[in-house]
Amino acid sequence: MKIAMIRNLAGRELDFEKFKHVIGVEAVVREVAPLYGIDVEAACLAAVAHDLAKPLPFSKQVSLARELGLIEFPEDITSPQVLHGRLAADIVKKQFGVVDGDVLNAISYHTTGRVGMSPLEMLIYTADCVEPERDYPGVEALRKLLFCDLLEVTVACMDRTMGFLEARGKPLHPLTLMARESLVPLTE
Repeated sequence: MKIAMIRNLAGRELDFEKFKHVIGVEAVVREVAPLYGIDVEAACLAAVAHDLAKPLPFSKQVSLARELGLIEFPEDITSPQVLHGRLAADIVKKQFGVVDGDVLNAISYHTTGRVGMSPLEMLIYTADCVEPERDYPGVEALRKLLFCDLLEVTVACMDRTMGFLEARGKPLHPLTLMARESLVPLTE
């Protein structure tokens, strides 16, 4: 029931392309979650909620995040595109009574990852990266890898994101760097 209500909110708040993206992420997690023993309902809830705050202008995201105590790093302000996940988690907690910490973390950190990611967090992070509307070199290989090794595909998606940002001269978020460093030894 919460999933349907959050999906409806996403449909009202997001533009058509972003809503298609959210539905794509939901479709991916619905298919993949059972492969890794991840609760499908929790995964779908996180999927439909992950971009709820994305339409807010960056200045509004920064001011809300400051007000709510969600700023963790200076890069949260210099790269505010990472804040919408934390704000979306706040929305579902307050408006829909979602209290599952794993779901809230999956929503909060879907753009950066974090040290100590759960399988649900890794799934939302990677599904956001490989959902059917995504089209970039190497996405098909990542989609296939998602069905084989959740840990390995998470690191590969982080590598892809880091390469994308570096190629454009954009800063890397410390949460992503720390998350990757914590996950790489587990893949060896």
